[in-house]
Amino acid sequence: MVTAVNNLVRSKEGLLNRRIFADNDIYQQELEQVFGRSWLFVGHESQVPNNNDFSAYYMGEDPVLVTRDSRGTLHTFLNMCRHRGNRICRADGGNAPSFMCTYHGWTFATDGKLVGVPGYKEAYFGELDRSQWGLVEAPTESYKGLVFANWDKTAPALLNYLGDATYFIDLLVDRRNGGAELLGGAHKLVLPVNWKFGADNFGGDNYHVPVSHGSTNMSGISPPRSNTPMNAGGTRFNVHAGNGHCIIGGYTGTEANPQAQQQGSPLSSYYAEHLPELQQRLGTQRARQITMGIATMFPNFTWFGGGGSGLMIRSWHPRGPGKTEAWTYCIVDKQAPQEVKDWVRQRLTLCFSPSGGFEQDDMDNFGQSTASGKYQMGRKYPVNVQMGLGHDTKHEALPGTLSPNISEGNARAFYGRWAEVMDAPSWSQISIAPKTIR
Repeated sequence: MVTAVNNLVRSKEGLLNRRIFADNDIYQQELEQVFGRSWLFVGHESQVPNNNDFSAYYMGEDPVLVTRDSRGTLHTFLNMCRHRGNRICRADGGNAPSFMCTYHGWTFATDGKLVGVPGYKEAYFGELDRSQWGLVEAPTESYKGLVFANWDKTAPALLNYLGDATYFIDLLVDRRNGGAELLGGAHKLVLPVNWKFGADNFGGDNYHVPVSHGSTNMSGISPPRSNTPMNAGGTRFNVHAGNGHCIIGGYTGTEANPQAQQQGSPLSSYYAEHLPELQQRLGTQRARQITMGIATMFPNFTWFGGGGSGLMIRSWHPRGPGKTEAWTYCIVDKQAPQEVKDWVRQRLTLCFSPSGGFEQDDMDNFGQSTASGKYQMGRKYPVNVQMGLGHDTKHEALPGTLSPNISEGNARAFYGRWAEVMDAPSWSQISIAPKTIR
């Protein structure tokens, strides 16, 4: 049964019904409406640099393979044999010209074609139309190395879907010639949380940092934090870039080097050295006045650009209304020296690995908040995301809608978009914000 969620998400009032974090019917609808037709991050081109390379990922609960076929074209396929449904590949990644199902031996090339069927002549009498039984493919597009796929062929192009969010993504993936790369494999955590809590938190919740991460900040695990009062001076902001994409950022208003976030670190020195190249590539404002930020691209792709705590990208893979599998990768400029790459990876491990300081703080909060959706009495009372309501602004030099540094403007935008996508019968009824800045 399809649930109309517009009465559960009253984004203009800043109120959310706790059912959206705990109800299984709503969760099943999410898999179909949100994960079944949004552009989902499925990896980075650095994971499949060569012909016949492959990497395993998920789109919602569906396991997928990202391949670069023998001609160099990127594909995303459901990791499922078309015969009986067995997975055709159980490795995280590698290089292979084909994938053979271990159940009955059907074999598929890296372009998805069915190329081998045991007993094709003897058992099928040559009558099986192999051209109709290739792998199920999701349209795939790449933005500066970030690979996305979408099951819905009527969805808008990836560039239109990302919209103004690319203005900020570029600071993560397009700083230098050669772009970025992922270092090593993923940290994988299975968490007793609803996926939306993580996506919402990284997309705009600065409010929790002094409280949740107070002890971590004092421990020395993370870099020193500014004692600037909440929203003082207007130099920090949250921005909803349209289409549900939410960024925590900063704007100095003066020419500086906001990318150098921890003085004396290898990363800070590296950023300072290559600031002229960044300015030439992305312009003065992004090079000297905008921080890289922390963000969530709707629905479940997060990046963290707080260099002092590492540089990461993450997907929040849903595993049920109260369960999420978080995959985290370290990302850095491909041309960065090894010293910088090692430092960034170590910082990320300290802060955001399964045993990282920030991770321990956050996941307990997310879990308890998820559980409140099942409380007999608790679920009768709404989640409050009213902070900063009515104080959103525009900025002549920046894209999107801005809300104060400490506010819940992005949360309202995220859940408003979620409700819109959940209720819309097709992409023709889903709004796409026009790109306003390049």
